[in-house]
Amino acid sequence: MNGGLTEKATVLALRAHDGQMRKDAPTPYIAHPVRVAILLARYGFPDTVIAAGLVHDVVEDTSVSMEDVRRELGERVAALVAPVTHDDTLSWDEKKKAYIESVRTAPEGAKAVATADKIANAESLLAAHEREGSAVWCHFNAGKEKKLWFEEAMLAMLQESWQHPLVDAYAEMVGQMKALG
Repeated sequence: MNGGLTEKATVLALRAHDGQMRKDAPTPYIAHPVRVAILLARYGFPDTVIAAGLVHDVVEDTSVSMEDVRRELGERVAALVAPVTHDDTLSWDEKKKAYIESVRTAPEGAKAVATADKIANAESLLAAHEREGSAVWCHFNAGKEKKLWFEEAMLAMLQESWQHPLVDAYAEMVGQMKALG
């Protein structure tokens, strides 16, 4: 393991997400990218993919630019972060459709980051549902119906384009989310 790369990514993620909180729990935001990185490590992905998992939200959710990611972590990591970064200039529906298509044509490492991200988000949603019940859906801009549409569309795309045990784990999470009230 290249501790230098994952350490640099950890430092960048900590700096970028400093002070941010998760919207569905009173948890520092950094817990999410760390969970994504742990999932990627558990499934044996290389350090470039783990590093991308650590910083997958920095361009989208902080003042860090793609050029900053490229400069600090290299082109290989930036090439995995770019396809999993939402285009916030689009409407919610168009943004989600564009994201699905971006991940569809992305390299395997980016698919891994996207899938681990979706699993980590689903785990958070399920834990929040245990605490809040159906009120959990209020945390999502588009509500329950559209959130579940996105998860099902994302899963269908992954099942068509990538054969990996992470996709099976995600399928199980989507089933659990669909069963929620």
